[in-house]
Amino acid sequence: MTKENLVEAVLKFAKCETKKQAQEAVEAVFATITKSLSRGEDVTVTGFGTFRTVKVAARSGRNPKTGESLNIPASIKPKFKAGKALKEAVK
Repeated sequence: MTKENLVEAVLKFAKCETKKQAQEAVEAVFATITKSLSRGEDVTVTGFGTFRTVKVAARSGRNPKTGESLNIPASIKPKFKAGKALKEAVK
C-alpha cells in the first residue's frame, strides 16, 4: 500500500468530504509522529503499536565494494513495536 492508497482508504473509511481532507489527515498523523519522535518521545497507539527511538552505538563496518574497514558513528534510529491486536490481525 502506498501513501496515495492510504489517503484513498481514509477518504472512504472516515467519510471525508474531499480527498484533500483525507490527505491532510494522513499528513497530520505522520507529522505528529515524526515531531514526537524527534523530541525523544514514544508514540503509543493502543492496539496498534509503539513508535520509539533507540540509540545505536558506534561500530566498525566494511565497505562491500572495496573491503575497506570504516567506522560507523553512533546514531538514533526510529523503531516500531507492533501491539498485540496488530500481531493477531496479521496471523
